[in-house]
Amino acid sequence: MNLVGHKSTNGTNFDINMDRLISQLPFLTPEHLNLAAGIAQFVAREIEPRAATEEDVESTARQFVNLLAQAGILKYAVAESKIDVRSLCLIREELAYSSALADLAFVMQGLGTYAIAQAAPDHVREFWLSRAANGKAIAAFALTEPEAGSDVAAIQTTARRDGETYIIDGRKRFISNAGIADVYTVFAKTATREDGRPMISAFVVGSRMQGFSVVERTPLMGPHPIGEIAFHECRVPAEDMVGNEGDGFRLAMETLDTFRASVGAAACGMARRALDEAVRYASRRKQFGRLLAEHQLVQAKLADMITELDAARLLVYRAAYARDTGAGRFTREASEAKLFATEAAGRIIDSAVQIHGGTGLVSGTVVERMYRDVRALRIYEGTSEIQKLVIAGQLLKEQTKA
Repeated sequence: MNLVGHKSTNGTNFDINMDRLISQLPFLTPEHLNLAAGIAQFVAREIEPRAATEEDVESTARQFVNLLAQAGILKYAVAESKIDVRSLCLIREELAYSSALADLAFVMQGLGTYAIAQAAPDHVREFWLSRAANGKAIAAFALTEPEAGSDVAAIQTTARRDGETYIIDGRKRFISNAGIADVYTVFAKTATREDGRPMISAFVVGSRMQGFSVVERTPLMGPHPIGEIAFHECRVPAEDMVGNEGDGFRLAMETLDTFRASVGAAACGMARRALDEAVRYASRRKQFGRLLAEHQLVQAKLADMITELDAARLLVYRAAYARDTGAGRFTREASEAKLFATEAAGRIIDSAVQIHGGTGLVSGTVVERMYRDVRALRIYEGTSEIQKLVIAGQLLKEQTKA
């Protein structure tokens, strides 16, 4: 892999340089490469020593937000106008190489404020974006419900106008940062269109508003602050609506579309770490009188792993480049990147565990942690199955126009 090692403070070898593929990609500028190198140094110094901590997830998540804010990194996720998706992907890949929780702390600041940046009134936008970028406020994106996951049109949370306020009632489930967020971008049904479809609108809801509550913290297989929130006659000022009535569905889809390729980048970071761990282990572990790396079946696994990783990263940074340069097509590219990278990462990390043998099953080892962390990426922000529907739909649409 041609890596330069660094001894982290917790005694493990940690790569502080991205491998050579990054410097070969035609999609990145010298500024992007400098950013990647700087983030790698930051991660080795600040994130890796804390990466294995799972006892107090909410406290650790807050700590990561503060560290990212102090280093000026949150500004790449919280943007007043346009997000540079290539930078977003580079940062997520490097954070996820070390810690899925640090990656989550970073990206949720962007997911939770993107709609606010695009369409909230000026004073609302300026207040929350500044606080999110400085780490003074933690953000969340509240779309999913008990009966509305991939089917956004099935949203049951309602918001009805009452004078100068909207009254929100309903529940949201699997909301990342539930319980630690200070501000939530909430999507609710404000009316029904003539064709029977719901009119979905977006609102900025502060965690201290009367009628808002955290119902439960939901334990997941990997460390992740997530839970269920509820609204009971929660009054929100009308000026805290994001955009106009009915803009919510478009804003939600734009948010997911913008960040989708970066999910693939996080998957690549986890896969790259697992591959590095597998190479190190195979190069020192002996079986039947030879190093594992000298056995052809292990070599075949390593070959498959690096090939899939390279292919995944090419798709991710192609999609990011398309978004940043204003390419006419982006949705299909982003979905392809998310689909392939997350599925490939699952296979790569599974192979890394297999190469480690029994050691790979020991709780707390890097590959065991990555094995748990990577699984969620195939589900959130659009399952692999939904991505296939998006890709096919875009392909058929393009063929019709041709």
